Amino acid sequence: MDSPHKPRSFSPNLFFFILLVSSNLLTFFISNTFKNSSCSLYQQTYKAIATTSLNTAIPFVVEPEIRDDAVHVSDKPAADLDLPSEFLAFTSPQQLPFGVNPNFNSDKLIPPVGRPCTMFPDLLRRYMSYKINGSCPDDELLAQKLLLKGCEPLPRRRCRPAAQQEYVEPYPLPESLWATPSDSSVVWTAYTCKSCECLINRKKNQKAFDDCKDCFDLNGREKTRWSSKKGAGLDFSIDEVLAVKKAGTIRIGLDIGGGVATFAVRMRERNITILTTSMNLNGPFNTFIASRGVVPLYISISQRLPFFDNTLDIVHSMHVLSNWIPTTLLHFLLFDIYRVLRPGGLFWLDHFFCVGEQFEQVYAPLIDSIGFNKVKWVIGRKMDRGPELNEMYLSALLEKPLKNSW
Repeated sequence: MDSPHKPRSFSPNLFFFILLVSSNLLTFFISNTFKNSSCSLYQQTYKAIATTSLNTAIPFVVEPEIRDDAVHVSDKPAADLDLPSEFLAFTSPQQLPFGVNPNFNSDKLIPPVGRPCTMFPDLLRRYMSYKINGSCPDDELLAQKLLLKGCEPLPRRRCRPAAQQEYVEPYPLPESLWATPSDSSVVWTAYTCKSCECLINRKKNQKAFDDCKDCFDLNGREKTRWSSKKGAGLDFSIDEVLAVKKAGTIRIGLDIGGGVATFAVRMRERNITILTTSMNLNGPFNTFIASRGVVPLYISISQRLPFFDNTLDIVHSMHVLSNWIPTTLLHFLLFDIYRVLRPGGLFWLDHFFCVGEQFEQVYAPLIDSIGFNKVKWVIGRKMDRGPELNEMYLSALLEKPLKNSW
């Protein structure tokens, strides 16, 4: 016969209560024991990274990561990559001092650099070889060579660039707009000419090809370019183009490959701000542009335009956009121009050069595919090398649709 006094079973609720209290006590003990040491460990690690970045390369690189909320860092030694230590110091993930930044969705910052930079390690090594906190090499030609090979943007450097020996302050505005700057405003090492006088006369004295050979003569063709009140044929005038829109609504814009920025100067005289992209192809174009009192952008035609969508009133380009650009790249570029123009903005394609059959078969359909409205469309023969070559120009004024541009 069973006993009437059965042993009482252990309550599950009591068991879980004891377990919860024990775990909390253990957590409290651990946190008090290690809280100071963890902070110290973080500070030591951060100091080590900072010290390393000042002297040597950080010995790891970013590799592809499946997750998009974290940066995967490989432990692959930098020496195995055969890349300059300063390049790796710049491009390696940098720890953010305050931890995860919600804007980056990461606790690290990865500086941007052109992907093809690593395809030219010898050039890159020369470019990134310098004394930290010292003077940079006088290597403008090397830098431009890297940039034109696709290393764009170039990596930042921790050195001071080559500068003029005895710099003279520029002319004040508005005098600077049409004044030839002092020779002391230019570092001449990278150029055939060593003075502004040489640049002005090189059309007469140099037989070799130079980009925009007569641009530096501000009293020559530049003085009359776009200055007439009314255009003729392929040569639209600025006033003619501005008259297409309501007065005052063309305010800011871009000139792609604008030589010495005479277009920007003409527009500034009309209270319109134009930035000018230019390379320094055997001439100090960017320095010369800045000396005139307008803003240069040292970027190639391969670079994505550094403007937000739907912001510019006008984009202009003369001669630069032509059939020398690979068709696919040109297609991307035209869509990039469309992107940065606001609805109702104008694209002035000034003297686009190609051969007759190319125009009908390639370029007219390509331009049509972008989605611009045609305001002006003028085709003319290019006769300077003879009619048998069937060369031609297109000058067009195109408008991004004011409505339904997306």
